[in-house]
Amino acid sequence: MSVLLQISDTHFGTERAPVVEALLALAEELAPERVLLSGDITQRATAAQFAAARAFCARLGRPVLAIPGNHDIPLVNLAARLLWPYARQRRAFGADLEPVHDSADWLVVCVKTTRRWRHQHGQVSAEQIARVAARLRQAAPGQLRVVVVHQPVAVPTPRDARDLLRGHEAAVRAWAQAGADVVAGGHIHLPYVLPLHALHAGLARRMWCVQAGTALSSRLRREANNSVNVLHRGEGVAHVERWDFDEATQRFACVARHALDLDRSAHG
Repeated sequence: MSVLLQISDTHFGTERAPVVEALLALAEELAPERVLLSGDITQRATAAQFAAARAFCARLGRPVLAIPGNHDIPLVNLAARLLWPYARQRRAFGADLEPVHDSADWLVVCVKTTRRWRHQHGQVSAEQIARVAARLRQAAPGQLRVVVVHQPVAVPTPRDARDLLRGHEAAVRAWAQAGADVVAGGHIHLPYVLPLHALHAGLARRMWCVQAGTALSSRLRREANNSVNVLHRGEGVAHVERWDFDEATQRFACVARHALDLDRSAHG
């Protein structure tokens, strides 16, 4: 069975040292095909924080697909924010802010949903929606198709609705039509799985919102400790596991498992 490890909102600069070591141990145990780092890599987009993030990813020993979050754009340096908002991320993780992973089991398409003129809210443009849809339509029949964003395309409670990705409804409909199975994100430090086909009437296929909590940061919500997601792809089946950091054992443990009921009409 092939595995992807999704980590999000690491917020280097606020990382918890025991959680860092526990996540490294989990990655070594799982040996994922790729690690998906879905934004808010740093707390304040400083050079030192990006260097710490890069060093951590090197210790993972697995290829990493990283996208920026709103915290990865300079906040107080307005010149840097306007003129070169992603310069430090590019130095740490490479020039491509929307990387793609294409293998026998997976097609992963990453989308940069941050904007230099927004402090917190994310947005996906019509051009991005169309480009991602075009790439999804090129997927092989056996691939599980994952789109990675930072801000969520669905939330479990009305109080989190203000954090929804701007343009999410158009994106969800277009990406479902193009064959997406999962839209993975972070941003609100709350792990959950929601069926997008139940939230959007007439969606073209079954599609899932898979959200990760904060992997390493001390900036925890009351509802959840540090957590990561593990996506599994087997012959004709897929599921996602939530792994939480356990304070007693100082290790990550699997606390929930969700079967992803796929639309088999577009998969071989």
